[in-house]
Amino acid sequence: MKILVTGSAGFIGFHVAKYLLERNDTVFGLDNFNPYYSVKLKQDRDAEPRKYSKYKSIIMDLCDSDKLRDLFVSEKFDKVCNIAAQAGVRYSLEHPHAYINSNIVGFLNILDRCRHNHISRLVYASSSAVIPNSPSRKRTESIIPEASMQPAKNQMS
Repeated sequence: MKILVTGSAGFIGFHVAKYLLERNDTVFGLDNFNPYYSVKLKQDRDAEPRKYSKYKSIIMDLCDSDKLRDLFVSEKFDKVCNIAAQAGVRYSLEHPHAYINSNIVGFLNILDRCRHNHISRLVYASSSAVIPNSPSRKRTESIIPEASMQPAKNQMS
């Protein structure tokens, strides 16, 4: 199985890519290595999956629709796992264009490429933060969303 994992140098994307590699899938890890988080940390994360022969690292911005189109045409992915996003709710207030470009335009480009390339499965993670509707103003990890919002297991199978 040939799978594109976007946001592969981020915390979640790195672990998704590593899991798929350990499962013996071919993984193309795509990240733009933007400086919102430490670029060195992202480079260090990207170095580990490079040890696998079935991993290819791609530095690309999802907003570059031409390069993304060329990548999809040349690699013919079976599935796509889109984890890439501009993180930081507060950051979005100060830099709304960066946020919209990454989380909306970038995701639209992924959807468009999947549609035009007949991708059988797209897994998408939230673009930044999801805060459940709760009467409490305190937000904790123990707030459990409704069952309908919980992810299905093994979506990349």
